[in-house]
Amino acid sequence: MSARFDSESPAPAGTIDSASNGAATGTAAPAGANASAIMYATPELVISSSAPACSPQGRKRVVVLATGGTIAGVGAAGKSVGYESGQLTVEDLLSEVPEIAQVADIEAYQVCNVNSDDMTASLWLELAREIEALSAREDVTGFVVTHGTDTMDETAYFLNLVLDTRKPVILTGSMRPATATSADGPMNLYQSVVAAAAPESVDKGVMVCFSGCLYNARTVQKTNTHSVTTMSGGESGSCAVIRDDEVFYSSRTTKAHTAGTAFHVGDFTELPRVSVLYFNVDADPRLVQAAAAISDGLVIAGAGAGEFSKLFAAQIAQVEIPVVVSSRVGTGVIMPASMLVPHCIAASDLPPQKAAILLRLALAHGASSEEIARMFRAY
Repeated sequence: MSARFDSESPAPAGTIDSASNGAATGTAAPAGANASAIMYATPELVISSSAPACSPQGRKRVVVLATGGTIAGVGAAGKSVGYESGQLTVEDLLSEVPEIAQVADIEAYQVCNVNSDDMTASLWLELAREIEALSAREDVTGFVVTHGTDTMDETAYFLNLVLDTRKPVILTGSMRPATATSADGPMNLYQSVVAAAAPESVDKGVMVCFSGCLYNARTVQKTNTHSVTTMSGGESGSCAVIRDDEVFYSSRTTKAHTAGTAFHVGDFTELPRVSVLYFNVDADPRLVQAAAAISDGLVIAGAGAGEFSKLFAAQIAQVEIPVVVSSRVGTGVIMPASMLVPHCIAASDLPPQKAAILLRLALAHGASSEEIARMFRAY
């Protein structure tokens, strides 16, 4: 499904016109949707099902790809819990922020509409191919991907490793559903379009936009179960702040990303399976062999600087597939010299979920253990 949102096209049936005092003609708001989606609509934001056309000379064009999540969630009016994710379409989301049309022309696609806990490698690959195909167009300035926050950091890091484009790719979402009081989705979406349209965002890698800040895909993590400032760059902090229609960058990643990596989506339809094992006191060491039996690689979320028990270590030593050691702590670097089992690979400062992504891609590209170790230092 695709749509155009710009200031050049005549309003088709089902859009807002000023003569109706903000009421929609031809369509009704989705069941349970926030009424503000209609009240805020203006003639400048036109929803069209026609084929995309080039933006007028000098106008930016940002492609918005929606995948679902809380930002598209619907629940009891005013409440921030007990909602259902992935209920509103990309058109619904954009209709709540008509001011976006002042920033750029918008082309919108509904890739999927899922809770981000249901994101899969096959959806990642589909999304990456869609972005790469569209990025070849000269009239496309940048991209925004709406996404659930639970696994947003994983999708961002995957795209950061495989996309063959220098154009801005910004992921965003919300912590409150669209029907909540003071929903945070509309502002996050608006600021993401600002970031994607900014020339300063070119060749910065994939980023996450949340609560007025931009975070590098490699370092960003969700850090709180309910706060609207849940996203954090950890020890690296944010790389930029957004105020109104301006982006102010303070740093950029020195790690290889997007078109500068050795990875690509190729003709993959799936990725190798990597399981993450979380170590805790009295963790059953039999889990190591059980996970290894159904996996192509393992990531150990160790205690402290990648530590685990002697019983765990004894089982890991018998595993014949690649094993990467990360930490359950959340920040800090895992050093090769700290490995309790010689053949294990240090995850550097990647958290377990991102270490699993890098290992999956390394295995998909046929990397050896030595090459995988170098990739964890490079990416």
